[in-house]
Amino acid sequence: MDTSTTVTPLGGDVHEIDTRMAGYTGITAGYAILSDRPCLVEPGTAGSAPVVRDALAGLGVGPDDLATVVVTHIHLDHAGGVGDIAAMYPNAEIVVHEQGARHLADPARLMRSARMVWGDALDTLFGELRPTDPARIRAVDDTGVIDLGGGRRLESHHSPGHAKHHVGLLDSATGDLYVGDAAGVYVPETAEVRPATPPPDFDLDLALASLARFRALRPQRLLFAHYGPVAEVEATLERSAEELRVWVDAVRDAREQDPDLDHAVAMVRDRVRDRYAFLGPDADPEVAAKYEVLSGVESNVAGIMHALSRHA
Repeated sequence: MDTSTTVTPLGGDVHEIDTRMAGYTGITAGYAILSDRPCLVEPGTAGSAPVVRDALAGLGVGPDDLATVVVTHIHLDHAGGVGDIAAMYPNAEIVVHEQGARHLADPARLMRSARMVWGDALDTLFGELRPTDPARIRAVDDTGVIDLGGGRRLESHHSPGHAKHHVGLLDSATGDLYVGDAAGVYVPETAEVRPATPPPDFDLDLALASLARFRALRPQRLLFAHYGPVAEVEATLERSAEELRVWVDAVRDAREQDPDLDHAVAMVRDRVRDRYAFLGPDADPEVAAKYEVLSGVESNVAGIMHALSRHA
C-alpha cells in the first residue's frame, strides 16, 4: 500500500499513522516512535492491524524490530488490534494499565460487553480483539516507564475519568503527551474538542483531575488518538474541561425534567449544537457523521446519566 497516505512525520522521530477505523480517514491515529527501541502507541482496531503493519514496514520497522506496543486504554478503537499486532511483532512487549491487562490476555468478557452495546456493527467498526500471551503483557499502575532506548522514555500517568484503565504517556525527548481519550475528541477540521464520556466508567471529578494532571506535566504538544497533534496545549485542555462541565450540566438539567434517555439526548443535542462549527449549517456533513460514529451524543449522554445515577 502507499504509506504516504497513512503516515505523517511529526518531528522527533514520531510518525502519525492513520489507522483507518472502519475505512474512515482522519478518525483514529496511532503513533510510531522510531527511537532506538521502536514503539507503537495506539494500534487501533483489529481491522486496522494490516494498515499499521504496512505503515511500519514503510518506516523500516520489520516484524523483529518493534520493541513495545502501548495502549492508553483498552477500548476497541484503541486496543482492538493488540492481539493481531502482537502476533505480527513477536518481540514486542505490550504495555497497558493494570486494570486493563487481564482483558488483553482474555478478551471474552470485554467482547461480550462490546457486542451488547454495538450489536452487529461491532464487526464492521472494530473487529475481534484476539488474546495476547500474558507473558508478553506488562501492566503499569499509577505511573510507569517505557524504555525507548538511548535514554529516551515514555512515562505513563494514570488518568481515569473516561475509563478506569486509562493512562497518558509523556515522551521525555519531545514533551509530547499522548492523551488517548482523556482530553476528549479533537476535530482537526475545525480545531474544536468534544467530550468522550461513554459508560460505564465516566466520572466528571476524575476526568477533571486527569486534565489537571496533564497540565501539571507541562507537555509541549498533545497527540490525540482522535485526531492528531495539537500545539495549543493550555487552551485545548481548558476547552476540554469546559466542555465536560457543559455536557454534564446539560444532562443534569434534562434528567430533572425527564429521566428518559431519549429526552436527554434530544435536549443535549439541541443545547450543544451551536458550540461546534463542525455541526454548523455550512459544515461538511461527512465530518459530522464521522464524529457521531466515533463519539456520538447518545453514547456521551448515556455515560453521563450512568455517572449521575451512580453518584445520586
